[in-house]
Amino acid sequence: MIRDCGGMSSEKPKDRHHHGNLRAALIEAGIALLTEGGLDALTLRKCAARAGVSHAAPAHHFDGLDGLRVAIAEEGFDRFRRRMLAYADAGPQTPRDRLFGICRGYLAFARQEPALYDLIFSFRANSRMIKDLEEGSAPSYMVLRESCAPFQPAGADPVILETQVWSLVHGYAMLILTGRFGDTSARDEEFLSVLDRIIAPPLSP
Repeated sequence: MIRDCGGMSSEKPKDRHHHGNLRAALIEAGIALLTEGGLDALTLRKCAARAGVSHAAPAHHFDGLDGLRVAIAEEGFDRFRRRMLAYADAGPQTPRDRLFGICRGYLAFARQEPALYDLIFSFRANSRMIKDLEEGSAPSYMVLRESCAPFQPAGADPVILETQVWSLVHGYAMLILTGRFGDTSARDEEFLSVLDRIIAPPLSP
């Protein structure tokens, strides 16, 4: 039953979204649920209700709850990538400044969208998305790879430097989210300064 300007109507509720954008609407609804209540708040039924569609609608677009989580994570990784690039593009364009910029964008995303950040890194190592990250083929990982490339020692495995940088910023982000440093970026530069030691060329023997 829906209310009309002339009183009560017996018409059934209709989906508020056309078929073409329903999938995107369900993903946005899922992100809203995550933001409000974390991973436990994300269900197909709640997602459908939030998007204003029947509870059966998600079945046409996702393979159960896991499929919805993957779709939301894919959107999350895209937002993550764009946030890092936005920070890198906003500052000076030296290789060092761009590397520091993507790390600041990484931390900003973790602070501003903690539930989505938790989701994108919640998948097990055997999942496709995590395999893409580990193999360096994911678009978000390519941002890191391209930023680290100018500092790669000749003949070295690039994954070593990339993993060192990623471990530093990801570990710091996780400590921030657990409340170790409070909700402030005041100490970010102090911690990111360690990057200069990681990217510095080795001393000659």
